[in-house]
Amino acid sequence: MKTPKMNVESFNLDHTKVKAPYVRIADRKKGVNGDVIVKYDVRFKQPNQDHMDMPSLHSLEHLVAEIIRNHANYVVDWSPMGCQTGFYLTVLNHDNYTEVLEVLEKTMQDVLKAKEVPASNEKRVAKRDFISRC
Repeated sequence: MKTPKMNVESFNLDHTKVKAPYVRIADRKKGVNGDVIVKYDVRFKQPNQDHMDMPSLHSLEHLVAEIIRNHANYVVDWSPMGCQTGFYLTVLNHDNYTEVLEVLEKTMQDVLKAKEVPASNEKRVAKRDFISRC
């Protein structure tokens, strides 16, 4: 029996067949005015086998969300997956996979050099104890 197609792209992904880490185009939408939104699945951990602990996930969310914008002005969002295995990167009007990989690489190099997690005080974050130290 064939599994019915779901509305959410990742619900149609066979998570038993992917091999983390990887970056893949998860979705591409074209707006009525010609804008293009591309969503990337940036997977760090193997689905159903491992996950990131919450302080690491939350800290990496803050670090990448801030730093990636130093390398690319087309970034819309960097958001964690609920399964804690990776993140979604959403970009606007930029459909160059190779360049996105280069931006991610530069961003991760900067993350490794970071001395603190951006916006990690109680005034700027909703769950302070879910942030780890650099």
